[in-house]
Amino acid sequence: MTKVKLPHRRQFLHLAAAVAALPSIASAVALAQDYPTKPVRMIEPFGAGGGPDIISRAVSPKLSELWGQPVTVENHPGAGGTTAPALVAKSLPDGHTLLVNTSAQAYSAAFMKNLPYDPLKDFIPVAPLTSQAYVLVTGTSSGITSCQELIAAAKAKPGELKFGSAGIGTGTHVGAEKFNLAAGISAVHVPGDTAPAAIADAVAGRTAYTVAPISYALADIQAGKLRVLGVTTKKRTSLLPDVPAIGEAGVPGFDYPIWYGVWVPAGTQTGVVDKVAQYIARALASPDVRDRLAKDGADPMSMTHQEFARFVMSESESAARIAKAAGIKSQ
Repeated sequence: MTKVKLPHRRQFLHLAAAVAALPSIASAVALAQDYPTKPVRMIEPFGAGGGPDIISRAVSPKLSELWGQPVTVENHPGAGGTTAPALVAKSLPDGHTLLVNTSAQAYSAAFMKNLPYDPLKDFIPVAPLTSQAYVLVTGTSSGITSCQELIAAAKAKPGELKFGSAGIGTGTHVGAEKFNLAAGISAVHVPGDTAPAAIADAVAGRTAYTVAPISYALADIQAGKLRVLGVTTKKRTSLLPDVPAIGEAGVPGFDYPIWYGVWVPAGTQTGVVDKVAQYIARALASPDVRDRLAKDGADPMSMTHQEFARFVMSESESAARIAKAAGIKSQ
Protein backbone atom coordinates (compact mmCIF):
# COMPACT_ATOMS: atom_id res chain seq x y z
CA MET A 1 0.00 0.00 0.00
CA THR A 2 1.43 3.36 -1.04
CA LYS A 3 1.95 5.79 1.77
CA VAL A 4 0.77 9.36 1.25
CA LYS A 5 3.37 11.85 2.36
CA LEU A 6 1.72 14.48 4.52
CA PRO A 7 3.04 18.07 4.46
CA HIS A 8 5.38 19.14 7.20
CA ARG A 9 3.58 20.94 10.03
CA ARG A 10 5.26 24.26 9.13
CA GLN A 11 4.19 23.87 5.48
CA PHE A 12 0.67 23.09 6.64
CA LEU A 13 0.55 26.24 8.76
CA HIS A 14 1.80 28.36 5.85
CA LEU A 15 -0.83 26.81 3.59
CA ALA A 16 -3.56 27.43 6.16
CA ALA A 17 -2.48 31.05 6.53
CA ALA A 18 -2.52 31.53 2.78
CA VAL A 19 -6.03 30.05 2.50
CA ALA A 20 -7.23 32.24 5.38
CA ALA A 21 -5.88 35.31 3.61
CA LEU A 22 -7.81 34.63 0.41
CA PRO A 23 -11.05 36.35 1.54
CA SER A 24 -9.19 39.52 2.53
CA ILE A 25 -7.28 39.55 -0.77
CA ALA A 26 -10.54 39.11 -2.65
CA SER A 27 -12.19 41.92 -0.70
CA ALA A 28 -9.21 44.19 -1.36
CA VAL A 29 -9.45 43.53 -5.10
CA ALA A 30 -13.20 44.16 -4.98
CA LEU A 31 -12.69 47.43 -3.10
CA ALA A 32 -10.22 48.68 -5.69
CA GLN A 33 -12.55 47.67 -8.54
CA ASP A 34 -15.60 49.28 -6.97
CA TYR A 35 -13.83 52.46 -5.77
CA PRO A 36 -15.21 54.98 -5.11
CA THR A 37 -18.28 53.69 -3.33
CA LYS A 38 -19.25 57.01 -1.72
CA PRO A 39 -18.49 60.76 -2.02
CA VAL A 40 -14.81 61.69 -2.09
CA ARG A 41 -13.44 64.58 -0.03
CA MET A 42 -10.50 66.68 -1.23
CA ILE A 43 -8.97 68.39 1.82
CA GLU A 44 -6.65 71.36 1.25
CA PRO A 45 -4.67 73.37 3.84
CA PHE A 46 -4.39 76.97 2.65
CA GLY A 47 -7.89 78.33 2.18
CA ALA A 48 -10.05 79.70 -0.63
CA GLY A 49 -8.12 81.33 -3.45
CA GLY A 50 -4.86 79.49 -2.77
CA GLY A 51 -3.17 77.16 -5.24
CA PRO A 52 -4.42 73.88 -3.74
CA ASP A 53 -7.96 75.26 -3.59
CA ILE A 54 -7.89 76.51 -7.19
CA ILE A 55 -6.48 73.24 -8.52
CA SER A 56 -8.85 71.09 -6.44
CA ARG A 57 -11.85 72.99 -7.77
CA ALA A 58 -10.58 72.63 -11.33
CA VAL A 59 -10.05 68.87 -11.03
CA SER A 60 -12.92 67.81 -8.72
CA PRO A 61 -15.80 68.22 -11.23
CA LYS A 62 -13.95 66.07 -13.76
CA LEU A 63 -13.23 63.38 -11.15
CA SER A 64 -16.89 63.44 -10.11
CA GLU A 65 -17.88 62.96 -13.74
CA LEU A 66 -15.44 60.07 -14.21
CA TRP A 67 -16.28 58.34 -10.93
CA GLY A 68 -20.01 58.93 -10.80
CA GLN A 69 -19.67 60.11 -7.20
CA PRO A 70 -19.66 63.64 -5.72
CA VAL A 71 -16.15 65.02 -5.15
CA THR A 72 -16.14 67.91 -2.70
CA VAL A 73 -13.40 70.38 -1.79
CA GLU A 74 -12.90 71.37 1.85
CA ASN A 75 -10.69 74.22 3.08
CA HIS A 76 -8.93 73.65 6.41
CA PRO A 77 -6.37 76.47 6.73
CA GLY A 78 -4.32 77.44 9.77
CA ALA A 79 -1.46 76.24 11.96
CA GLY A 80 1.07 76.95 9.22
CA GLY A 81 -0.71 74.63 6.81
CA THR A 82 -0.72 71.61 9.16
CA THR A 83 -4.43 71.45 10.08
CA ALA A 84 -5.53 69.69 6.88
CA PRO A 85 -2.76 67.05 6.84
CA ALA A 86 -3.50 66.25 10.50
CA LEU A 87 -7.16 65.69 9.58
CA VAL A 88 -6.36 63.44 6.63
CA ALA A 89 -3.75 61.43 8.57
CA LYS A 90 -6.48 60.37 11.00
CA SER A 91 -9.09 59.58 8.36
CA LEU A 92 -10.11 56.11 7.20
CA PRO A 93 -7.51 54.83 4.69
CA ASP A 94 -9.97 53.86 1.99
CA GLY A 95 -9.22 56.47 -0.67
CA HIS A 96 -12.31 58.57 0.02
CA THR A 97 -10.36 61.33 1.80
CA LEU A 98 -7.62 62.92 -0.29
CA LEU A 99 -5.08 65.51 0.81
CA VAL A 100 -4.27 68.15 -1.82
CA ASN A 101 -1.15 69.95 -0.68
CA THR A 102 1.80 71.96 -1.89
CA SER A 103 5.43 70.95 -1.82
CA ALA A 104 5.25 71.86 1.88
CA GLN A 105 4.05 68.30 2.50
CA ALA A 106 7.55 67.12 1.57
CA TYR A 107 9.46 70.03 3.08
CA SER A 108 7.89 70.09 6.53
CA ALA A 109 9.61 66.83 7.53
CA ALA A 110 12.97 68.65 7.41
CA PHE A 111 11.88 71.68 9.42
CA MET A 112 9.33 70.47 11.97
CA LYS A 113 9.55 67.58 14.42
CA ASN A 114 6.60 68.33 16.71
CA LEU A 115 3.86 67.77 14.15
CA PRO A 116 0.78 65.70 15.05
CA TYR A 117 1.67 63.45 12.09
CA ASP A 118 4.72 62.26 10.16
CA PRO A 119 4.65 63.95 6.72
CA LEU A 120 6.42 60.99 5.10
CA LYS A 121 5.34 57.91 7.05
CA ASP A 122 1.66 58.74 7.65
CA PHE A 123 0.84 59.38 3.98
CA ILE A 124 1.16 57.72 0.59
CA PRO A 125 2.03 60.07 -2.31
CA VAL A 126 -0.55 59.39 -5.02
CA ALA A 127 -0.06 61.78 -7.93
CA PRO A 128 1.39 65.16 -8.83
CA LEU A 129 -0.96 67.87 -10.06
CA THR A 130 0.75 71.02 -11.35
CA SER A 131 3.73 73.30 -10.85
CA GLN A 132 4.08 77.06 -11.18
CA ALA A 133 6.18 79.99 -10.07
CA TYR A 134 6.26 81.74 -6.73
CA VAL A 135 6.95 85.47 -6.67
CA LEU A 136 9.59 87.29 -4.65
CA VAL A 137 7.80 90.43 -3.44
CA THR A 138 8.32 93.44 -1.23
CA GLY A 139 5.93 96.11 -0.01
CA THR A 140 6.09 99.23 -2.17
CA SER A 141 6.79 101.25 0.99
CA SER A 142 10.18 99.48 1.30
CA GLY A 143 11.58 101.51 -1.57
CA ILE A 144 13.25 98.39 -2.98
CA THR A 145 12.66 98.14 -6.72
CA SER A 146 14.73 95.18 -7.87
CA CYS A 147 16.17 91.86 -6.78
CA GLN A 148 19.68 93.33 -6.85
CA GLU A 149 18.59 96.22 -4.61
CA LEU A 150 17.17 93.74 -2.10
CA ILE A 151 20.42 91.77 -2.07
CA ALA A 152 22.45 94.95 -1.64
CA ALA A 153 20.23 96.13 1.24
CA ALA A 154 20.58 92.77 2.99
CA LYS A 155 24.35 92.72 2.56
CA ALA A 156 24.61 96.27 3.91
CA LYS A 157 22.86 95.18 7.11
CA PRO A 158 23.60 91.47 7.65
CA GLY A 159 21.00 89.74 9.82
CA GLU A 160 18.77 92.83 10.12
CA LEU A 161 16.28 92.56 7.25
CA LYS A 162 13.20 90.46 7.98
CA PHE A 163 11.46 88.09 5.61
CA GLY A 164 8.06 86.49 6.07
CA SER A 165 6.53 83.13 5.22
CA ALA A 166 3.31 81.16 5.60
CA GLY A 167 4.91 79.19 8.41
CA ILE A 168 7.96 77.13 9.30
CA GLY A 169 8.61 74.38 6.78
CA THR A 170 6.13 75.71 4.21
CA GLY A 171 7.14 76.14 0.59
CA THR A 172 7.31 79.91 1.09
CA HIS A 173 9.79 79.44 3.95
CA VAL A 174 11.98 76.96 2.08
CA GLY A 175 11.93 79.17 -1.02
CA ALA A 176 13.05 82.24 0.90
CA GLU A 177 15.82 80.29 2.63
CA LYS A 178 16.98 78.92 -0.72
CA PHE A 179 17.00 82.46 -2.14
CA ASN A 180 18.99 83.77 0.84
CA LEU A 181 21.59 81.02 0.42
CA ALA A 182 21.87 81.51 -3.32
CA ALA A 183 22.14 85.30 -2.95
CA GLY A 184 24.61 85.04 -0.08
CA ILE A 185 22.54 87.08 2.35
CA SER A 186 21.49 86.73 5.98
CA ALA A 187 18.03 87.80 7.18
CA VAL A 188 15.60 87.12 10.03
CA HIS A 189 12.67 84.77 9.47
CA VAL A 190 9.25 85.97 10.66
CA PRO A 191 6.89 83.01 10.22
CA GLY A 192 3.22 83.72 9.77
CA ASP A 193 0.22 81.43 9.93
CA THR A 194 -0.92 81.69 6.32
CA ALA A 195 0.35 83.07 3.00
CA PRO A 196 -2.09 86.04 3.13
CA ALA A 197 -0.75 86.92 6.59
CA ALA A 198 2.83 86.90 5.27
CA ILE A 199 1.79 89.10 2.36
CA ALA A 200 0.03 91.52 4.73
CA ASP A 201 3.24 91.80 6.75
CA ALA A 202 5.18 92.71 3.59
CA VAL A 203 2.57 95.25 2.51
CA ALA A 204 2.63 96.88 5.98
CA GLY A 205 6.43 96.94 6.07
CA ARG A 206 6.71 94.59 9.01
CA THR A 207 8.91 92.42 6.80
CA ALA A 208 11.16 93.47 3.93
CA TYR A 209 10.23 90.64 1.57
CA THR A 210 8.50 87.30 1.19
CA VAL A 211 8.19 84.49 -1.32
CA ALA A 212 4.50 84.05 -2.09
CA PRO A 213 2.20 82.00 -4.33
CA ILE A 214 1.08 84.11 -7.29
CA SER A 215 -2.56 83.28 -6.62
CA TYR A 216 -2.42 85.08 -3.27
CA ALA A 217 -0.12 87.96 -4.25
CA LEU A 218 -1.63 88.98 -7.58
CA ALA A 219 -4.39 91.25 -6.24
CA ASP A 220 -1.94 93.30 -4.13
CA ILE A 221 0.51 93.44 -7.05
CA GLN A 222 -2.21 94.80 -9.33
CA ALA A 223 -3.31 97.24 -6.61
CA GLY A 224 0.23 98.61 -6.33
CA LYS A 225 0.72 97.43 -2.74
CA LEU A 226 3.37 94.85 -3.61
CA ARG A 227 6.32 95.11 -5.96
CA VAL A 228 7.44 91.93 -7.71
CA LEU A 229 11.22 91.52 -7.78
CA GLY A 230 11.25 88.23 -9.66
CA VAL A 231 9.57 84.88 -10.24
CA THR A 232 11.19 81.78 -8.78
CA THR A 233 11.19 79.54 -11.86
CA LYS A 234 13.78 79.41 -14.64
CA LYS A 235 11.30 80.89 -17.09
CA ARG A 236 8.96 83.82 -16.75
CA THR A 237 5.29 83.16 -16.09
CA SER A 238 2.47 84.01 -18.47
CA LEU A 239 0.63 85.68 -15.56
CA LEU A 240 3.40 88.28 -15.17
CA PRO A 241 5.25 88.27 -18.49
CA ASP A 242 7.16 91.50 -17.78
CA VAL A 243 8.60 90.25 -14.49
CA PRO A 244 12.06 88.64 -14.78
CA ALA A 245 12.98 85.27 -13.36
CA ILE A 246 15.21 85.59 -10.29
CA GLY A 247 17.90 83.89 -12.37
CA GLU A 248 17.76 86.86 -14.75
CA ALA A 249 17.48 89.42 -11.98
CA GLY A 250 20.63 88.78 -9.97
CA VAL A 251 20.85 85.13 -8.84
CA PRO A 252 21.96 83.07 -11.87
CA GLY A 253 20.58 79.53 -12.08
CA PHE A 254 17.93 80.03 -9.39
CA ASP A 255 14.95 77.71 -9.85
CA TYR A 256 12.29 76.99 -7.25
CA PRO A 257 8.78 76.16 -8.50
CA ILE A 258 5.85 75.46 -6.25
CA TRP A 259 4.27 72.09 -6.99
CA TYR A 260 1.05 70.46 -5.90
CA GLY A 261 0.07 66.85 -5.37
CA VAL A 262 -2.37 64.39 -3.84
CA TRP A 263 -1.77 62.12 -0.84
CA VAL A 264 -3.85 59.52 0.99
CA PRO A 265 -3.45 58.13 4.53
CA ALA A 266 -0.93 55.35 5.05
CA GLY A 267 -2.60 51.95 4.87
CA THR A 268 -4.64 52.74 1.76
CA GLN A 269 -4.65 49.72 -0.54
CA THR A 270 -2.30 49.81 -3.51
CA GLY A 271 -5.13 49.06 -5.94
CA VAL A 272 -7.05 52.10 -4.70
CA VAL A 273 -3.94 54.30 -4.86
CA ASP A 274 -3.31 53.20 -8.45
CA LYS A 275 -6.91 53.90 -9.42
CA VAL A 276 -6.88 57.40 -7.88
CA ALA A 277 -3.57 58.17 -9.64
CA GLN A 278 -4.89 56.97 -13.00
CA TYR A 279 -8.05 59.04 -12.79
CA ILE A 280 -6.22 62.16 -11.66
CA ALA A 281 -4.00 61.79 -14.73
CA ARG A 282 -7.12 61.48 -16.90
CA ALA A 283 -8.65 64.55 -15.30
CA LEU A 284 -5.47 66.61 -15.84
CA ALA A 285 -5.30 65.51 -19.48
CA SER A 286 -8.81 66.73 -20.32
CA PRO A 287 -8.78 69.90 -22.44
CA ASP A 288 -11.23 71.84 -20.27
CA VAL A 289 -9.18 71.23 -17.10
CA ARG A 290 -5.92 72.11 -18.89
CA ASP A 291 -7.43 75.36 -20.19
CA ARG A 292 -8.63 76.32 -16.74
CA LEU A 293 -5.24 75.59 -15.15
CA ALA A 294 -3.40 77.50 -17.88
CA LYS A 295 -5.32 80.64 -16.91
CA ASP A 296 -3.68 80.36 -13.48
CA GLY A 297 -0.21 79.85 -14.92
CA ALA A 298 -0.14 76.20 -13.82
CA ASP A 299 1.65 73.46 -15.77
CA PRO A 300 0.24 69.92 -15.34
CA MET A 301 2.73 67.31 -14.10
CA SER A 302 2.76 63.65 -15.11
CA MET A 303 4.17 60.77 -13.02
CA THR A 304 3.09 57.33 -11.87
CA HIS A 305 2.41 57.12 -8.16
CA GLN A 306 5.73 55.28 -7.71
CA GLU A 307 7.58 58.05 -9.55
CA PHE A 308 5.78 60.66 -7.51
CA ALA A 309 6.73 58.88 -4.28
CA ARG A 310 10.39 59.01 -5.28
CA PHE A 311 10.03 62.66 -6.27
CA VAL A 312 8.49 63.56 -2.89
CA MET A 313 11.36 61.85 -1.08
CA SER A 314 13.97 63.67 -3.17
CA GLU A 315 12.27 67.01 -2.49
CA SER A 316 12.25 66.26 1.25
CA GLU A 317 15.96 65.47 1.12
CA SER A 318 16.61 68.71 -0.78
CA ALA A 319 14.74 70.68 1.91
CA ALA A 320 16.85 68.97 4.59
CA ARG A 321 20.01 70.12 2.80
CA ILE A 322 18.69 73.69 2.68
CA ALA A 323 17.82 73.57 6.39
CA LYS A 324 21.31 72.30 7.22
CA ALA A 325 23.04 74.89 5.03
CA ALA A 326 20.97 77.68 6.58
CA GLY A 327 21.69 76.41 10.10
CA ILE A 328 18.00 75.83 10.86
CA LYS A 329 17.12 73.35 13.57
CA SER A 330 13.78 71.54 13.32
CA GLN A 331 11.15 73.09 15.55
